[in-house]
Amino acid sequence: MPRITRRSALALPLLAAPLAARAEDWKPGQPVRILVPAAPAGTTDVMARLMAPRLQARWGVNVVVENRAGAGGTIGTLELVRARPDGYTLMSGNIGPQAIAYSLFRNLPYRAEQITPIAGTIRGPNVLVVNNDTPARSVAELAALLRARPGQIPYASTGVGQSTHLSPVLMLQMLNAQAIHVPFRGSGPAQVDLLAGHVAFMIDNLTGVMEHIRAGRVRALAVTSAERSPQLPDVPALRETLPELASYEVNTWFGVFGPAGLPASLVTSVNAEVNAWLDLDDTKQRFTALGGVPLRLSPEQFASFVAGETRKWAEVIRREGIQMDAG
Repeated sequence: MPRITRRSALALPLLAAPLAARAEDWKPGQPVRILVPAAPAGTTDVMARLMAPRLQARWGVNVVVENRAGAGGTIGTLELVRARPDGYTLMSGNIGPQAIAYSLFRNLPYRAEQITPIAGTIRGPNVLVVNNDTPARSVAELAALLRARPGQIPYASTGVGQSTHLSPVLMLQMLNAQAIHVPFRGSGPAQVDLLAGHVAFMIDNLTGVMEHIRAGRVRALAVTSAERSPQLPDVPALRETLPELASYEVNTWFGVFGPAGLPASLVTSVNAEVNAWLDLDDTKQRFTALGGVPLRLSPEQFASFVAGETRKWAEVIRREGIQMDAG
């Protein structure tokens, strides 16, 4: 270990101060785009559209949100990977293409090391909802309906490989039941068909479907987290409902990502801006209304968090024997 003298120790703060200042001072000199690897109206999209005006005001340049939906979020992610690491292309990502996809898809066109985790935005449970025409009013009743009509009940997801896909897959496997998977290009289109009665149920992000629950347009049967959600205190956790589901637990999350090779000062600066936005009372209130809480982490903490989620889902997918082709 190198020896640190009193003289060198005194010099350390002097050297560190300009570096820290430069990290906070980075600002883009031209318009920035935030890619959304999902359709409009879902949580991934909502996060980008809530964050963009804040960044635009802080940076003094246009911040434009661009939706690049399809293939479980991998199309938009691939566009990010191909972008120059200059800070002018960022992405509002989520648990699907940024953690689950690495083990779910056998021919994924990008790798984890090609993406830079920058900052978390929101986290929360998924929630099992049914449309108002579905007779089930509890998880037990839904399980009975699925078992009585194996492979006949359709359910929606926001795309193959998303947590909204694997959450019901895991539930169905634990219940030893079958249903028909109907994937959509994001939460918005999936919700349209759910509300229209074309699919019976879905497990969506609580943040994405909370307004429909509060308005009585869908019925919430359970949340996927280990404990009940403060936003829905009367809705049980899925693991409470049946003995077969006692070990069930899924949480979802969202964050800001960039291509590999971003300068550390740029990552630190964008992280600081996102975290400052998360600290605003208006942001916290909006997140509460959506059913989530801020995922406020440093760049290093967020990168570690994403790596841990990737390992977790790799084990789940390996154990369940699920694998798909990308695209």
